[in-house]
Amino acid sequence: MYAAYPCLMEQNRPQDDELRRLREKRLRELQRAAAPSEPAKVLEVSDSTFNGIIQSYPFIVVDFWAEWCGPCRMVGPAIEELAQEYAGRVTFGKCNVDENLRVATSFGISAIPTLLLFSHGRMVDRVVGAHPKSTIKARILRVFGAAVQGGT
Repeated sequence: MYAAYPCLMEQNRPQDDELRRLREKRLRELQRAAAPSEPAKVLEVSDSTFNGIIQSYPFIVVDFWAEWCGPCRMVGPAIEELAQEYAGRVTFGKCNVDENLRVATSFGISAIPTLLLFSHGRMVDRVVGAHPKSTIKARILRVFGAAVQGGT
């Protein structure tokens, strides 16, 4: 049957299967990269956007800070890096306490920097003070667990 159609004899070569698998794998990678469920950048959080943001993402870390705060400026770059590392799994936001007193007061923010970790809209942990990136990362993994571990 295939002798009359030589092109059909070549359809099921092992190379074709491997090429198909590679194409499917690459397509999945491109789809994941094109549409992460969490933004890779740090979101600006305000009194008016706070509730909507924490309800919109399953795992979110909000950094409460102020421009005049030296320790806050030390933590800021770590938050930016973690937002890139956890893109698609954890959302990061920054809330300036001088401009957003209502949110800061409602969570009893009395020292900055303070990180609040939310899981499905509920605050589950608080980290007060300037900590190195490794400590913040360990806390994220401990609090959010296996749901955010892949790829770090």
